[in-house]
Amino acid sequence: MTVYLVGCIFFSIGATFFIVSDLGTDPLDVFVLGVKDHISITIGIGQASVALVCITSWSLWNRCRPVVSPFITFFLCGSIIDLLLAVELAEETHIHRVGLMLVGGVLCAYGSTLIIMSAIGIRAMDLLAITMVRRWRWPFWASKGSLEALLLVAGWLLGGPVGVGTLCFLLSVNLLIQPMIAATERLTSITNLGLPTRTSVSAPEAG
Repeated sequence: MTVYLVGCIFFSIGATFFIVSDLGTDPLDVFVLGVKDHISITIGIGQASVALVCITSWSLWNRCRPVVSPFITFFLCGSIIDLLLAVELAEETHIHRVGLMLVGGVLCAYGSTLIIMSAIGIRAMDLLAITMVRRWRWPFWASKGSLEALLLVAGWLLGGPVGVGTLCFLLSVNLLIQPMIAATERLTSITNLGLPTRTSVSAPEAG
């Protein structure tokens, strides 16, 4: 549980840095904001709808019951981000916007790493990507990147905002997660329960 909570905190700080850098949103938000231009929905509802599609797909693919734990992560991280933005924690660092974006990317990647390793409340899109890794033997960056690339293209076509931060998130965050899992396994006593570096055909843990 401690690993999971620390992962949520790291991810939330990283996401806050991304928001404050104002250099582009992540692919999910590009899609949600693009949809929002055409349908009257909130960002939260849009993100939750995408998560629901991912969880349903994961459940059908693995022939198991849908899980609710990703939504707990969704609301927990969202609350932490709201709190950090309210106290302007990120703005007080006075780091250059590009530096803020890069640090945010690393923190998002490591936060996702810890959440996945804890196997508690793995984020919905990560769950689906892990199944792609196990079933198709794809590297995680290709599995997660393909899902986010689809969201990015669809969001861009719908008019969603795309910036350098969007491409940074798509390329760097997804590339870092699996190497970070391997490094954390080697250098710490944290047990990896979510995405083994050697893939298997069994269904991933849902938390």
